[in-house]
Amino acid sequence: MENNAEEFDDRDMTVDITLEDGTVVNCAIETIFSIGDKDYIALLPDLKDSDEEDVVWFYGYSENPDDVNEEPVLRYIEDDDEYEDVCDAYDEWLDNADFDEM
Repeated sequence: MENNAEEFDDRDMTVDITLEDGTVVNCAIETIFSIGDKDYIALLPDLKDSDEEDVVWFYGYSENPDDVNEEPVLRYIEDDDEYEDVCDAYDEWLDNADFDEM
């Protein structure tokens, strides 16, 4: 499994996600990484009014290489195997990030 993660120095980068019920959740961008020829994004949602802690949301991620000003596209990961691969790649990224901090 290939894992090419982009590092973000600016932890203030955020994206707003609109849920099915119309609620807008602001999310910090943790990282963008690749598995094979597909890109994914890991988001840390701001769930102030929730009991959930340490939640990470994963989406497929794509940019238009011909227009850097175009908004990136996020897609739901509907396939269970693909989602498991994304979780594994993110865990590997976390392990490497933790190791780099030592």
